[in-house]
Amino acid sequence: MDLFFFISGLTILLFGGDFLLKAAVAIAVRMNISKFVVGMTIVSFATSLPELMTSIRAALDGFPDLSLGNVVGSNIANLGFVLGTILFFGKIEIDKTFFKYDWPLCLGVSFLLIFLIYDGSISRLEGGFLLLILIVVIFSIFKLQLPLINDQIDEIKVSKSWLLISLYAILGSFGLGLGSHFLVEGGVGLAKAFNISERVIAISLISIGTSLPELVASGMAILRKESEISIGNLIGSNVFNILTVLGITSVIHPLDVIDDRLLSFDIWVMLGFAFVLLPLVFLPKKLQLNWREGILLSVAYISYLVVTVV
Repeated sequence: MDLFFFISGLTILLFGGDFLLKAAVAIAVRMNISKFVVGMTIVSFATSLPELMTSIRAALDGFPDLSLGNVVGSNIANLGFVLGTILFFGKIEIDKTFFKYDWPLCLGVSFLLIFLIYDGSISRLEGGFLLLILIVVIFSIFKLQLPLINDQIDEIKVSKSWLLISLYAILGSFGLGLGSHFLVEGGVGLAKAFNISERVIAISLISIGTSLPELVASGMAILRKESEISIGNLIGSNVFNILTVLGITSVIHPLDVIDDRLLSFDIWVMLGFAFVLLPLVFLPKKLQLNWREGILLSVAYISYLVVTVV
């Protein structure tokens, strides 16, 4: 029954996020808001909603390790599981934006999380600080016109019917609430059934599940030979996960670390995946990621899961 709740919750959560994303983009486009603004704000926020709702629900239900493990695990999954997988289907060209903005920002935000969480908790004040940094990042993106967070706006079909848009918004909101509830309940139940911690469930099953939208979107872009869908999207997702998801969640409910391995192991693995991207773009061919790097990232991610679960 716990597995049924987990799978059902994940499915409802992903569909709910997709419906709300379509509604938000449709409203913005019909109000003549530019695609750049929509992509940088609405799309980026909406694609983080599965992680956000899951983390908020887990925190309110008294499972902070699910909240923290979901974000840390999703960031690891984005660069290990998602990036490693899509590189088997095509290469990614690296441009100067990666070196000037994307990679330093990802690394900087990761270090910021380590600094804030290393005392074993994230307070409301620290959550507010993360949201303040988020505002600065968004302002900088607009100011510098950086293609950092999301350039998938053209892939989203926009409805012209206000009735359909409203229906999408209602179904999406309901799906996110119901799906996150089932996902957390099922995840906690599985953890108890197999006598493992909530951290392990969050780092493995939940984080992989909430990373599926990024896998599908990035994978389809690679298959369509759309080279403009770059590594910046996954890095942007990681930045938003830390600043938005943990920021909002900890403002609503302060987060305390229960499983010390989140501090002693998981956050350092997250930092390691972010750090290793820089040397990977120079080996074996400069300014390009291909199947060779995909193998390395996939093996590293699988090894991490094995060490975590076993």
